[in-house]
Amino acid sequence: MPEATFYAKAMRGASRLVGHWLLIGEASPDRLAMILADTARLAKLGEPEDTPDGATLTAWSGDAQPPLWAARTALFLLVQMPRRPLPRDEIEACTWAYCWLRNRDFDSPDSALAALPGHLHEPLREPLEQAFVDQNSRRLV
Repeated sequence: MPEATFYAKAMRGASRLVGHWLLIGEASPDRLAMILADTARLAKLGEPEDTPDGATLTAWSGDAQPPLWAARTALFLLVQMPRRPLPRDEIEACTWAYCWLRNRDFDSPDSALAALPGHLHEPLREPLEQAFVDQNSRRLV
């Protein structure tokens, strides 16, 4: 089977990223869903039409594909946590890198890497390079 494209990996990992937020967030699923939606609006990472409930958040962390604002916001929250979470596998790392580039503007993979907290430099170095190439190649289409 051919290796999946970076974008396909990043989209496949969106549910894992939301699941990571659900796993280590220190509140009930309903509260974590509310925090996710409110943060998306405040940080201008998306405009959820409705605030999801805990059951929806749980579904997004499983088989249901979460909206991009949810993955972007989960990353925004995870990188600020004092627990210093890391992506749990390659697919999730691709999603972290993809969302990092979507959340802010960077002119190079090095500038994107430098803006990350130090504990994420090594695990996201390669995925950020792949994300940057993927992002720039799609601009040419």
